[in-house]
Amino acid sequence: MSAKVNAPSALQRAGAKIKALLEMIKFSHTVFAFPFALIGVVLAADASAQLPTLAQLLWICVAMVGARSAAMGLNRIIDARIDAQNPRTEERHIPAGKVSMLEAWIFVVVSVLLFELAAWMLNPLCFYLSFVVLFFLVLYAYAKRFTMYAHLILGLCLAAAPIGAWIALRGDVHISIILLGLAVLLWVAGFDIFYALQDLDFDREHGLYSIPVSLGAEKSCLLVRWLHGGMVVLLLLVWLSAGLGWLYLIGVAVVAALLVYEHSLVKPEDLSRLDAAFFTMNGYISIILFVFVLADVTVLR
Repeated sequence: MSAKVNAPSALQRAGAKIKALLEMIKFSHTVFAFPFALIGVVLAADASAQLPTLAQLLWICVAMVGARSAAMGLNRIIDARIDAQNPRTEERHIPAGKVSMLEAWIFVVVSVLLFELAAWMLNPLCFYLSFVVLFFLVLYAYAKRFTMYAHLILGLCLAAAPIGAWIALRGDVHISIILLGLAVLLWVAGFDIFYALQDLDFDREHGLYSIPVSLGAEKSCLLVRWLHGGMVVLLLLVWLSAGLGWLYLIGVAVVAALLVYEHSLVKPEDLSRLDAAFFTMNGYISIILFVFVLADVTVLR
């Protein structure tokens, strides 16, 4: 009887812990990079004139989720002491005691193993390059302690999503996917600079590095405009190099409009709508671009 009584509570505790771990890494934010990985799949399939297998799609998804989960988990572990001192982040799961250090480390190790397994299952080049990806994921976790360019390192990490998906299917690289990766880099670096604005005073006080700390809020916002403008230019170059059609151009126009709207939400002196700019707009941008790329390739080919 006691085993039957205790079983549901054990399952509930396990479910609650899994939920806490996923909340810790903000699993829902996978939407930022995941559609770009799928764009890499679509472009690679189009260039090869061959659809990916279900196994390839599965392992690309596992690699994407594993890499991001490992990166976010490691970031939370390394930043636990800083998060505990910052009023904005003191309720994050590790400082608040919702997730222990041991649990977080187990989560990171499992995520890394999943990432490496997926890379191995895809092709040798993916496996070899996976260690380069891990290096930059670790580098980003420490970067704000010694360089203002942590935002660019984060952008480089997410730029690996479309490039990695392309390599997984083709085993090579092409200028079009490199341009798309660079577009992702500029996009991510820009919105991460926006995000860092809310910790400007804290970072200055604690000797942490960021572009807002170095340039100030106003110049940082101006820089983000240039970065996101560069993203749009790179997306247009993808159109040329990949031979895409008018549906893709409509998608780029929609992305550009959303970026303009995002910038209207964030002011150096007013960050009250930062969440809408960071979470909502950037989620829309990645999903919308994927939809238009998929439509262009499937309808116009």
